[in-house]
Amino acid sequence: MSKQSGTIVKHRIGGWLPRNHDVLKQWLDKKIAYVEHPVRRDAALAPVIQDFQNFIEHDPTVYMGFHQMFEQVPTKPPYDNDPTGQPQVRDYLLMLKLFNNIIATAPAFEQNDLVGFPINAILDWPMGTTAGMAMFMRPDVDQQFKNMFDVWTTFLTSSDSCYVLDDSETGWFGPPASQAMPDFTQTYVCDPTAQYYGYKSWDDFFTRLFQPGVRPIAAPNDDSIVNSACESTVYRLASNVQLTDSFWLKEQPYSLAHMLNYDDYTSQFVGGTVYQAFLAATKYHRWHSPVNGTIVRTVMVPGTYYAESPEEGFPNPDVAGPNLSQGFITATAARALIFIQANNPDIGLMCFIGVGMAEVSTCEITVKVNDTVKKGDQLGMFHFGGSTHCLLFRPQTQVTYADNIAVEADVQLNSVIAQVSAATTST
Repeated sequence: MSKQSGTIVKHRIGGWLPRNHDVLKQWLDKKIAYVEHPVRRDAALAPVIQDFQNFIEHDPTVYMGFHQMFEQVPTKPPYDNDPTGQPQVRDYLLMLKLFNNIIATAPAFEQNDLVGFPINAILDWPMGTTAGMAMFMRPDVDQQFKNMFDVWTTFLTSSDSCYVLDDSETGWFGPPASQAMPDFTQTYVCDPTAQYYGYKSWDDFFTRLFQPGVRPIAAPNDDSIVNSACESTVYRLASNVQLTDSFWLKEQPYSLAHMLNYDDYTSQFVGGTVYQAFLAATKYHRWHSPVNGTIVRTVMVPGTYYAESPEEGFPNPDVAGPNLSQGFITATAARALIFIQANNPDIGLMCFIGVGMAEVSTCEITVKVNDTVKKGDQLGMFHFGGSTHCLLFRPQTQVTYADNIAVEADVQLNSVIAQVSAATTST
């Protein structure tokens, strides 16, 4: 088997990973103190959390796994502290109490990068254990997380979640947030004269639109140009990707059959090209068509939320998993597939993949089969949760990246990422 080429880099995912551990320690201190306060210590759990507890305790394998994932975390520095510096959460009962609190709250703005991953502060070290890997790869465990996230989603899409959309120090329109998101009113559709800037919920804020003209569509009528589908940062550029590969190894090679869930179109991409880029927490979370063409298939693939590559586990675990596992999770995480038949025959069939990362990780597809799309037309969006995306091209598609496209490059939505030359034919 020939090796695929490309560069993978370990770095902190913009806006989703911790920068200031002291701030996050204080955040988890407050969460633990709140749920462990004498007046709340024995409070009833929400029904969905009680169901999660019953699920853990009634299945002996799961019961053992949810004990071992905490027991297998070393009891020595730095692993006797969780990634925020707080003494490690070491049992599933406190884990569930913290979940119970989190799903009834909206994320406030924090001057750190874990704003999008509150549950990672609890699960990060267990994710790096053998037992954690086994548990977080189980579909029935993922279903419990999904049930919990469905309840959280109901809250985040309600007006009750708007309380963090204010101008306080931890509000999303306060001074610290305004520094992180400068020129907000000029950049995003909003009404600064209205309560909550006109947003109806936290999710409405999270999926906000750009103001018209903020991200102009490059080369709208030039079908040889491929545009950026997301406001994102390049994670990896790979070629000669294989039908199946050992995606769990350190290099995390792409495994097309698993990425595309063994779709009938999979074989067309063997030997082709993958462009992967991630979306930052404070930025824009909608997907737009990179080409002019027609939607030929859409697929929602269920998957994991907290599984990370075994190569990122102990003895040197990812301190903000699954961020260093972005290649791995293209084969395992909940994701959306959108196959587009480009008008340009030199591109032909291509695929957009939206990959959820931890937390709610909801992917929503807003196009349907036979829709005609132009560059810049909306394809769908991520709802609250970490996110990364891929563009897949067939091997006969001759992709030449723009000069500014390189790993860790910030790329604006609708800007040029590549040009496709005429396919070569043998005589």
